Amino acid sequence: MKRRILLVDDELAILLTLKAVLEISGFDVETAASAREAKMKIRAHEYHMVITDMRMESDRAGLEVVAAAKKSPCRPAVAMLTAYPMPGSEGDDGADKLLVKPMNTSDLLCQLEALLVTHEDAKRKQAEAVLTRPATVLKNGPSRTSTKRTLKAAPRKSAQPVPAQKAGAKSAAKLAQAR
Repeated sequence: MKRRILLVDDELAILLTLKAVLEISGFDVETAASAREAKMKIRAHEYHMVITDMRMESDRAGLEVVAAAKKSPCRPAVAMLTAYPMPGSEGDDGADKLLVKPMNTSDLLCQLEALLVTHEDAKRKQAEAVLTRPATVLKNGPSRTSTKRTLKAAPRKSAQPVPAQKAGAKSAAKLAQAR
């Protein structure tokens, strides 16, 4: 499966050149020529990465694209392209990576690959942390006041389906015991 990238820039020459470079390198690339178009595509599709120019129809257009990408359910990696980097501003814009143009093609591809790998690792670790985090359950006591109990996450077992007959028999047995 090819990794999908949304490339956003208002300069057609840069947009088409970067699209060609990324497609030759094996990426599936969609383009947007404005922040407005990019935000619509982010809402409608899933991407592994969003690469956006910082300054397009306004000085803040790239920041709007970054914010939309960060709110997306698929949580893509986000790289900001700029010809005018501000000293010490890397990370202040919410992007995962700041790319300064013009850039050597091989350097660009190496940086994008590294960003994709680190971003996917971070997403995986975050998902694992959610699965192993203890859950807090409220239990009503005899005085109808709530008390907290912390449950430990159950150890992961291999996913083996329970045959329908056995599942029904187990449920019926549990109901009979409860009565």
